[in-house]
Amino acid sequence: MADAATTPLLTSHEAKPAKALSIDDAIETYIGATGARQLLTAMLLAFAWAFEAQQVFMSVFTDAEPTWHCTGVAAGDPGSFCSLAAASASASACALPPGTWEWDRPAETSVVSEWALKCGGGGPALVSLPASSFFAGNLAGGFLLTTLADTLLGRRKMLVLSLVTMSVAGVLTVFSPNVWVYAALRFVCGFCRSTAGTSAMVLSTELVGKWWRNTVSVAAFVFFSVGFMSLPALAYTLREASWRNMYVWTSLPSLCYAVLLYFLVQESPRWLLVRGRKQEAIAALRQIASLNGGEGITTSSFTKLETCAGEVGDGVAGGEGMFATLRSICERRWALRRLAAITTATFGVGVALKCGGGGPVLVSLPASSFFAGNLAEAGTGGLRLAAELASFFASCAAYDVLLMYSIELFPTSVRNSAVGLVRQAGVLGGVVAPMLVALGRERSYWSFGVFGLTVGCLGLFVTCLPETKGRRLSDTMEDEEAAAVLSGG
Repeated sequence: MADAATTPLLTSHEAKPAKALSIDDAIETYIGATGARQLLTAMLLAFAWAFEAQQVFMSVFTDAEPTWHCTGVAAGDPGSFCSLAAASASASACALPPGTWEWDRPAETSVVSEWALKCGGGGPALVSLPASSFFAGNLAGGFLLTTLADTLLGRRKMLVLSLVTMSVAGVLTVFSPNVWVYAALRFVCGFCRSTAGTSAMVLSTELVGKWWRNTVSVAAFVFFSVGFMSLPALAYTLREASWRNMYVWTSLPSLCYAVLLYFLVQESPRWLLVRGRKQEAIAALRQIASLNGGEGITTSSFTKLETCAGEVGDGVAGGEGMFATLRSICERRWALRRLAAITTATFGVGVALKCGGGGPVLVSLPASSFFAGNLAEAGTGGLRLAAELASFFASCAAYDVLLMYSIELFPTSVRNSAVGLVRQAGVLGGVVAPMLVALGRERSYWSFGVFGLTVGCLGLFVTCLPETKGRRLSDTMEDEEAAAVLSGG
């Protein structure tokens, strides 16, 4: 009887094993639901995209060719060579005799007029050199620095370092004596800026509960548009001042913002656990809990995570080293397949965005509203314009979704590296687009036809990727492999 009484109702092979508490569960269990202060901290992180956007589009205003007018006798003679040239939109003042024309505003309002880039023998190549240098630096930094947030520095330090160095490079640009130094500093600025947006988005989504991740991601895109739209207002305010003031008024606030982040934002507890730094992860979770008005968690309450932390700590991607995360991705066919599929799709969307004008969807909304109201007067071009706006809207939405999707596709150990490479694919697509636009001026098929086919064909690769809706974020490659097996992906 004693033996019968002590026999369990379920045998050992029938009993369900206790489910190990994941980091996702820990954030929800120990710190409670995402509170207003925690969400505000995540939004503060996402605001880094505003300063990033300012540096991306800065050259549109500082390197613009200013308008000019005729002077002296030529100004009063409508038939003079200068007046005829001024009336022609395609004519250049560089072909006019010296002293017959001058810039409408002081020469120091633009890089082009201050250093005589257009008329000094450099031509269009020299005018576009600073902007090209910035994007070249962005590409170089995107491939060389993006892995540091997963390996050596972490998300928080990488973000702060990127913002500080980007801001310092912007301040130093003010002292550029010539276009060559200016272009070199723009390269440095682009190099440093390359990881800011990625680190901010990844860190902000890792600090909130799963129900708020998409909201925080969308907020980053909104702030990018805010940063872009702040530049015209700033340029108008400083229209009579030197172009150097634009860099001062964008770089100094960015530097102050970086200092603010350093003291107000904690490191991702996910990344800390992946790197085996459990005590720092506990401290980060306590800070997050305090934001929600909770009493915080104690070291003893953290014992439920011991098993999970041990497994995660052993799963540091690829070991140590700057490019350990890339090695880890390349060693696993499923990870390499996911990265190839999503970067290919993003490359196609990048081509479409540049062919359509480039920029986030919210930037195009005012223009879209204006043109939509005038479609009736556009005649036969109305349908084409409507199709262009619809395509541009869809391309912008697709780019945003691809970035959010890439966050969910890859585990914490390689997430920042993967998202960074996805963003670089979009940049590379933008590099190819201007050639299609130039060809499209003669035959529209080369722009609209080619980029339409490109997006359609390359976008099909995402059908090979697993669905992530409702899934928790994985933390190691092994964790993601197990989740893929359970979900059938």
